[in-house]
Amino acid sequence: MAVKENLRPGGRSARVQASVHKAVRELLADMNRAEVTIPLIAASAGVTPSTIYRRWGDLQELLADVAVERLRPDMQPIDAGSGKADLQAWAEQYAEEMSSGPGREMIRDVLAAQAGANACKCSEYTRQQILVIAERAKARSEIFPDVDRVMDDVVAPIMYRILFGDVPDAARVSDLVSRVMTTKD
Repeated sequence: MAVKENLRPGGRSARVQASVHKAVRELLADMNRAEVTIPLIAASAGVTPSTIYRRWGDLQELLADVAVERLRPDMQPIDAGSGKADLQAWAEQYAEEMSSGPGREMIRDVLAAQAGANACKCSEYTRQQILVIAERAKARSEIFPDVDRVMDDVVAPIMYRILFGDVPDAARVSDLVSRVMTTKD
């Protein structure tokens, strides 16, 4: 079941979502993930389990929704003075955050959900961050690769290593950024 979009900004729906998200975060901080259940979340959030089932469908969709919200960037990428430096700083931070224990858990939650909407939201958050860097570089009259190329040549290898290999170190990230910045289309 897909996560239903909030029909009205604010109001009861927003309060329920905020309360349920907070309950999930607190329970995950205090107990083993396998022990967290919808009835526990509902009790902690002050809602009925049917409210959670109606809105999210199942526990995995709820965990994915909470993870997506936590993965939403809360600030613009660092302005390090050039497109390459901006991308380097952003990519290093991205690799570090996503490869951390909590980062890996959030990635797993998003990918384990049946609906692909949450994964698409995460991809769009990343795309928007790179777009900010690209627009800054273009405003400085710098050449910057296409956003899709950065997604394919920098973000995808970082994510692949996080999911199936080791933590991409700073040297690996730097190499990916250097290659995308010097490759001609």
